[in-house]
Amino acid sequence: MADPVQVAVFLLITSLIALATYLHCRGKRGTGAQDAKGQERDYFLANGGLSWYFVAGSITLTNLSTDQLVSMNGNQMLLIAWWEFAAVFGLFILAFVFLPIYYKNNCTTTTELLQKKYGDKHIRALISILFLAGNMFIFLPAILYGGSRFFLSMLGIDGGIENLLICSVILAVIGAGYAVFGGLRAVAVSDTYSGVLILGLALLVAFLAMQAIDFDFSGIPADRLTLIGDNDSDIPWHTLLTGMIFIQTFYWSTNQTITQRAMASPNIREAQKGVMAAAAIRLMIVPVIVVVPGIVAYKLFGDVPSDGAYGMIVAEILPTWLSGAFAAALFAAVLTTFNSILNASAALYVCDLHEAYIGKTRSVGRLGAMVSIVMSVLALALVPFFASQESLINTVQQLYGLLSMPILSAFIVGLAFRNVSAMAAMVGVVAGVIFYGFWSMVWEPAHYIHGMAVTLLLSIAVSLAVNKLVFGQSAQLAIGDGEPHP
Repeated sequence: MADPVQVAVFLLITSLIALATYLHCRGKRGTGAQDAKGQERDYFLANGGLSWYFVAGSITLTNLSTDQLVSMNGNQMLLIAWWEFAAVFGLFILAFVFLPIYYKNNCTTTTELLQKKYGDKHIRALISILFLAGNMFIFLPAILYGGSRFFLSMLGIDGGIENLLICSVILAVIGAGYAVFGGLRAVAVSDTYSGVLILGLALLVAFLAMQAIDFDFSGIPADRLTLIGDNDSDIPWHTLLTGMIFIQTFYWSTNQTITQRAMASPNIREAQKGVMAAAAIRLMIVPVIVVVPGIVAYKLFGDVPSDGAYGMIVAEILPTWLSGAFAAALFAAVLTTFNSILNASAALYVCDLHEAYIGKTRSVGRLGAMVSIVMSVLALALVPFFASQESLINTVQQLYGLLSMPILSAFIVGLAFRNVSAMAAMVGVVAGVIFYGFWSMVWEPAHYIHGMAVTLLLSIAVSLAVNKLVFGQSAQLAIGDGEPHP
């Protein structure tokens, strides 16, 4: 059972974060008199009011949650840090390649750029549906499972499916509350306040973990302390030169959940400052906190199954009152990641699907709330599936390959070429989904990260070939011209 002091500290800090977020956001939401576009900008882009530090904090915490801390430490090896080192590359691409284009085209969603480039709303809708599917069936349930798994492990409570579901319900209800009632402004502000706490405490955990073994990593197998993965490892070294580059470009530069924060600044310079700050945090802090505790846990406890290593090491090294503070920080991190995805998903549905095919809505907030509630319920239903997986981080990355590379192909073709039919690009996207599913689940000729690179190239090639052979149009290279398709 949890210690009363631990619970009291947890509740106090959680309440303080909520209160600070409320006080900062009070009175800053727009009125109901706004038109639909004004409501969208207010609810989904904080009315362009996010300063660079809120952009940095929100980007960092949207990505950093228990699905990272628990699952990456759960692998108990240094190699997994490559996901974070490579992310810095993706953030640079966002800041200096994609953000100028999003701001120039005044986009509310990343997919809006596709409609402006191809001159067709259907490709925007298709990509939105793929994003929504990924959020609903992969990211949201993974976050709920990872958060629940950590809390149960840290508190020493049985991690059976019934307790996992109860904990997941609590997380989903509170997380949805932020997204429903506060919009992006509340999400970003709570992200930043939580971020200061979680990064500080996570660094303390890493330090105390190393102190617990006297900073002596001897006795740990060499394959757990290397950054050069062999062919049988989770990240073979050669995948860093192929699919890893494209995974990071997709995630940080086209994924609505991430880019939405950077698109909500008053100007491009403020947004770029925030993204660069997030890149610095990703390079200097995050790799340490997502691998060191897990490696130490291997030395102390051996090979810990089911992503339980992080909860065990935290329970071992932190005093009771401080573990309550850390639980509050992790709780906030789960909430911010969960509500960030909900808010981004609501933006995609409202702007890309509902208004395009059903009609304008009188209340963007109310419709967004309905989307958030439905997605939360569906995510809860999938928690048992993720509980059955051996490695959460690898499962998430492998599944998301079904969507990520095909989606990225549509952006690359749209930005790099003129005179490409939207239908041709859509055929390329669908072909990529089918091909990657066959590669990773049936054929399996090589690592799934290589499969992502091949999928991207195939999707682009299919788009250009169909454009020429079926629609009789010759694509013209026009990298970064910033103009819509004729």
